[in-house]
Amino acid sequence: MFAKLRAFASRFVRILGPDPAAVAQSVAALLISIVATLIAGLTLASAEDRLAELPGLLLIVPAAIAQRGNVFGALGSRLGTAIHTGEFNISARRDTVFGQNVLASLGLSIIAATWLAFVAKGLATLFGVAGAMSLLDFVAVSVSGGAIASVIVLAITIALAWGSTRFGWDLDNVTAPLVTATGDLVTLPALILGSLVVGTGQASEVMGFVSMLVAIVALGLCLRVGLPLLRRIVLESLPVLGVASLVSLIAGILVEKQLDSFLNEPALLILVPAYFGMAGALGGILSSRLGTKVHLGLISNKLIPQRAALLDIRAIAVLAVPIFALVGLAAHTGAMIVNAQSPGVLMMVAVATIAGIGATLVVLAVAYYGTLAAVRFGLDPDTATIPLTNSLLDLVGAFTLISTIFALGVGS
Repeated sequence: MFAKLRAFASRFVRILGPDPAAVAQSVAALLISIVATLIAGLTLASAEDRLAELPGLLLIVPAAIAQRGNVFGALGSRLGTAIHTGEFNISARRDTVFGQNVLASLGLSIIAATWLAFVAKGLATLFGVAGAMSLLDFVAVSVSGGAIASVIVLAITIALAWGSTRFGWDLDNVTAPLVTATGDLVTLPALILGSLVVGTGQASEVMGFVSMLVAIVALGLCLRVGLPLLRRIVLESLPVLGVASLVSLIAGILVEKQLDSFLNEPALLILVPAYFGMAGALGGILSSRLGTKVHLGLISNKLIPQRAALLDIRAIAVLAVPIFALVGLAAHTGAMIVNAQSPGVLMMVAVATIAGIGATLVVLAVAYYGTLAAVRFGLDPDTATIPLTNSLLDLVGAFTLISTIFALGVGS
């Protein structure tokens, strides 16, 4: 019996990749991410009263979480490529590859958070989210929460880059899950904290107005400071992040519209950050690996994936099933810990796994063909593919999650 289990485990590990160390790094990072996103889910469930008081707040949760992954996942992917190509060196100088990447990520965080608020308000009005926050309230929440979260996630990303050079980690395998985990863990409390200013009168309006001014100044500095790599990253990132925010917010609309279902079964609310986080983490790992292989010349622009790409695609497809099952189990466990209503462990595992498989099938195609499209249009795949993959995952993931919940009759 044990011999058969060992043989199965050995075959499973070989499918995940030829390098056991890289496989171990990916799996460890994903497991850490599940724990972190579970804590984020508990935070979201504990804020259900605040979500009910501020219509529109839940709308920006998936997009704000995705934005951390979009900006800093792309940063980690670029730094990973720089490590592989021998261009990486941590330095305080702003004109280095490291310095320009860090400055670009900070600037993009502020600019993208402001854009996110504008689009969120527009979509809330368009789709009839009753009593949604004002534009300045959306800006205040998005930018203040995003700024707090960005500083922490940036520090984690830099620490991972340093650790990869110090301990031999492959940044492509650990950045996406751990940046996602950190983003989930800190973005939700940061958004809830930022929302406390809403309803305080002029304070919210002043914060929203100042945030818009800061975003405008940040954009001007990024484009005129005279650092070519910084300018290129920002120019390539802005349209991608703009589209990504729009797509993620449409996913947020789907979730916001089903708020009653989530409030009826708080375990589903706990599931939301972990589900979206794992989908983004798996997509980020695949996008990072493919981006690095493009830079190293291991993948060419072919419609049919070559062996080097197929190995990574297969590994993510196989890994997705147990990871999403664990997400469902973790969400149910979290609900039991805080004495929250749950439809049951089997139902939670079924919801997460079925919805996750549907989302994964899409990410495999989007990550590969998105990488090829970035190369064809002269963009850096490290900059473009992760936001594209994450945003489409949010939309498809929201659709598959809600469809699965309805199909299984959960939360009704």
